[in-house]
Amino acid sequence: MAKPAYKSSRKDSRKSRPPRINGAGRAGEKVNSKLTTKNAGQADAQKRSATKPSLLEQIPPRIARNGDRMPETTGMVLRAEPNSDYALIDSGNGEKLERYGPVVIRRPEGQAIWLPSASADVWENADAVFSGNTDEEGQGRWNYPKGDLAETWPLAFDGLPYHGRFTSFRHTGVFPEQAVHWRSMDQVIRAARKQGRSVRMLNLFGYTGLASLVAAKAGAEVTHVDASKKAVGWAQENQALAKLQGAPIRWICDDAVKFCAREKRRSNTYDIILLDPPAYGRGPKGEVWQLFDHLPYMLDLVRDLQSTNPLLTILTSYAIRASHFALHELVQDVFAGFDGRLESGELVLQQELGGRSLSTSMFSRIIAKGAEL
Repeated sequence: MAKPAYKSSRKDSRKSRPPRINGAGRAGEKVNSKLTTKNAGQADAQKRSATKPSLLEQIPPRIARNGDRMPETTGMVLRAEPNSDYALIDSGNGEKLERYGPVVIRRPEGQAIWLPSASADVWENADAVFSGNTDEEGQGRWNYPKGDLAETWPLAFDGLPYHGRFTSFRHTGVFPEQAVHWRSMDQVIRAARKQGRSVRMLNLFGYTGLASLVAAKAGAEVTHVDASKKAVGWAQENQALAKLQGAPIRWICDDAVKFCAREKRRSNTYDIILLDPPAYGRGPKGEVWQLFDHLPYMLDLVRDLQSTNPLLTILTSYAIRASHFALHELVQDVFAGFDGRLESGELVLQQELGGRSLSTSMFSRIIAKGAEL
């Protein structure tokens, strides 16, 4: 799922830049991710916020936690390597070239401020090219230089099938850098199941459901929450494609903060919790989400939803101007005295050509005692 954090409107006119491709095509269907992410920039966000109360007005005061800091590792790099399912082929001049299964895609990447490794011919061989707004959630259109492609196409992750989709926000329904977390989660769940224990997982801002399907296939009972009805529908399509219709997954279309608050009142708990919130978003009833304002309260709720014998808690964040230390210290604050260790750093994609690494997201994860990776 690549997620650039910084953008630039400055154009590079040097001849070594792979030429941009224009051609006939159709716009992708709009499928909002996570809490329904921003789609018109900060100015529009402020305009809409003026007509709807922010969740910040409704949240209670922070909870002061007592206890020692968890053992910690910072500056960690979790690297997703190219494979037959996905590869970052090349990047540079504000773009990236990727292979999703059989389809080669070219789209903006604001952090790729270096020169490409591959020749222009390699870039011009893309099956689909995204053009238009270069903002992370800005709308644009897909062009198909070799002829129109279907809106969806079959993909797989470690043998688990799902659908890719060309959306007007340039996403494809999967963020491949998260594969490192998915495999860790799979490992922890299978180890716990071998020990005879059940595992309950909560996937917040779950998008198109790959993490939920990986967890369910490994043997967990899953609750998947996303505020976008389209994203939840897409996730259910992926469930059917993976032949996991009988798996214990609850699909919830709801505001993640409100859902967690209700779960706390019901005294429900989970052994694994994943959350991948956007920088800005809106709930199904217009609730406003601002990451720096609302994430501390969200994590307070997440701590209270931990089971008596938890396994794993993973927080990722993209498209924000911050260091991973911001997430790291917040998690240390909220989980003071927690019996586990904290690891924080960046998720990166290993490039197939040229040996580069492309950073996509920051993360902090808590590995509870007894859930070694």
